[in-house]
Amino acid sequence: MKKIILFFVSVFMAMGLFLQYASAESNREAKNFQIQDITGKTVALSDYKGKKPVFLLFWTTWCPYCRKELKVLSGKSAQLTNANIELLAINIGESGAKVADFLKKNPLNLRVCLDENTSVAESYAVLGIPTYIIVNKEGFIVFTGHSFPDNYLKLISQ
Repeated sequence: MKKIILFFVSVFMAMGLFLQYASAESNREAKNFQIQDITGKTVALSDYKGKKPVFLLFWTTWCPYCRKELKVLSGKSAQLTNANIELLAINIGESGAKVADFLKKNPLNLRVCLDENTSVAESYAVLGIPTYIIVNKEGFIVFTGHSFPDNYLKLISQ
């Protein structure tokens, strides 16, 4: 628990650094990860390489801005899925039971994944939530930011 608290304290203290990191991180190869979705199925980023772009949204249940972005992404899910884009909403540091309870009250049209030990968020140096990371079909990060990018089609074609 202390590790999670320290993680989030550092998140808010480092918000200014995030903007510098976000621009530096673009066009770097995305790190592969393997986690469970809310149904217990394994999800690996490498499953999509060479096949389709992936939108990662890092979030928590307690974050009001995350709830807003979850609704935005969920509302665009049909459009994005039709454009052959995979959507992964990655919850950071919360139990599957807590996330499942949240989803009962707030249904989403997204594949929700659990990063209970925060290892995926840490490997991507997520420094604030919500955080979008867009990985193009070739496996490179083309966007990092806190809100849904309107120019996502241009980004994923890079």
